Amino acid sequence: MTARGASAASSTSALLVIDMQNTLVAIAHRPSATVAAIAGLQARARAAGAPVVFAQQQDEELEPGTDGWRIVPELAPAAGDTVVPKSAPDSFLGTRLDAVLRARGVTEVVVTGFATEICVESTARQALSRGYDVVLVADGHTTSLRPATSSRYAAPEASVAHHNEIYRNLRFPGRRVRVLPAAEVDFGRGTRSCTPGASAPG
Repeated sequence: MTARGASAASSTSALLVIDMQNTLVAIAHRPSATVAAIAGLQARARAAGAPVVFAQQQDEELEPGTDGWRIVPELAPAAGDTVVPKSAPDSFLGTRLDAVLRARGVTEVVVTGFATEICVESTARQALSRGYDVVLVADGHTTSLRPATSSRYAAPEASVAHHNEIYRNLRFPGRRVRVLPAAEVDFGRGTRSCTPGASAPG
């Protein structure tokens, strides 16, 4: 069931691309594969007329107008896309993201981007709390590289897999929560349903 009680086939999905900016992608785990997965989703979303929305971090390390702040060229916004500036891990906090999605009649957010444990996780949970269904793209989010021997963080591949598994098993009243590989996201017919616990990469 979708957030508004409609069938899966009638849901209106938007692709959300979080913080895929030059400085951040430069420190990301498997950046090329993640960028390629998101680029494919962008092409399919635009072809289907689905909204493509970018959340773009700006702060003292990502100063607007600098090269590091810019979205990577492979994922550059196109005419008709929306860019939402943000300054917190939650892409909804103090931004116009919710207004943008509601104005387009969006009921489901397809979540991609950087970093898995911080901005991706914070935004996906907040989307659920605000009444949206969520698809976490299993191979469309990533996190930072870190030294295996000196970091208390989980290794990048373990962190991505961990969050995918959480969302595969997350139950949120009145919401549909799914994890799909990028290849299975179909904006033309609403994203395909899958049974709880179904496998997906990562």
